[in-house]
Amino acid sequence: MLKVIKLIIILLVTISFADAQQKPEALIERLLKLTPDSKWTQTAAIPLKFDAHHTQGMVKIGEYFFMTSVEVSRWPKKYEKPQDGLDRDTGIGKGHVFKFDAQGNLLADLPIGSGDIYHPGGIDFDGTYIWIPVTEYRPKSFSVIYKLNPKTMELTEVVRIKESIGAIVHNLQNNTLTGANWGARKFYTWQLDKSGKVINGNLPPEKLARENPSFYVDFQDCKYLGNGLMLGSGLSSYKNDAGTFRLGGWEIFNLNDFRPVRQVPIKLWSPTGAPMCNNPSTVELTANGLRAYFVPDDDEKAVLFVYEVSH
Repeated sequence: MLKVIKLIIILLVTISFADAQQKPEALIERLLKLTPDSKWTQTAAIPLKFDAHHTQGMVKIGEYFFMTSVEVSRWPKKYEKPQDGLDRDTGIGKGHVFKFDAQGNLLADLPIGSGDIYHPGGIDFDGTYIWIPVTEYRPKSFSVIYKLNPKTMELTEVVRIKESIGAIVHNLQNNTLTGANWGARKFYTWQLDKSGKVINGNLPPEKLARENPSFYVDFQDCKYLGNGLMLGSGLSSYKNDAGTFRLGGWEIFNLNDFRPVRQVPIKLWSPTGAPMCNNPSTVELTANGLRAYFVPDDDEKAVLFVYEVSH
C-alpha cells in the first residue's frame, strides 16, 4: 500500500511539472512569490559517486540530471602585464557534461570544448536541446556555444564568439540566445533562424552588448522561464577587515528590457561554507510549491542538495 501511495505522489508531482512546462506562468508565479522569509527545507543531500571536478551548470530532465564541469590540470597563471587584452594564460583543462541519476550514479561523461576553450558554464534546456557555453578559463577571451540532444547525447557546435560566455539561455518567445559574460556584467543576444543557425554571429560582441544594471549577484547558472523572463542563480562576495562574506541568491530577469524583476537572497550554505548558489542550480514546480537542486561543492565533496520551498 505504501508503494502505491508513493507512486501516486510521484505521478502527481510529474504531472504538475509537465503542466508547468506547457504553462510557464505557473512556475513564474511561484518564483515571483519568493521572499527572503520563504521557508527552505532540505529533503536530501546525495553525494555524487564520481569525481565532479569544478561544477558549473545543471538541468533536470525527467528523472536525470545533466551537469557541466571543468577539470583543471593546471590553473591559469596571471601575466605580469596584460597581453593582447588578456590578464592570464589559458591554463590546461578538460570540459565535461555529466549525466547522473537521483542516487548520484554517473550514467554518462561527455567531453566538451575545443583546445584551450575547455570551461563550460551555466546551461539551459528548451525542451529539445541543452544549450552549453564553453569558454577559455579567462575573461575577455573566446567561447563556443553548443547544443546537446539529451536523448542521443549528440553534441553540435552552433557558433563561435569572441568573448567569454559563462551562462546562456534560449528565449523561445523570439528564438534568440542570450549569453552572460564573465561575471555576468554584460549580456549578448544572438538571433536564430528556423533551422537553429545563428544569424548575427559574425557581429562584434560589443555591438550586441547590453549592460547588466543589477549588481546583486553574478550569475553562475541561468534558466529561461518563459514570457521573456530568465532565472539567474549566483552569488556575490563582500569584503571588509574581518574577512569575506559570500551570499547567494536568485534573480528573475527580464530579457526584453534587461532589468531585474525580483531579487531573492538564498540564505543557505553547504557544510563547507559554500553558498548553495555557488555554481549549479535548477528548480521545478511541484504540487505544493517549488523544489530546488544545488551542487555547490567540487571534486569528492560534490553533493546534490534538494530543498522544498514554501512561501
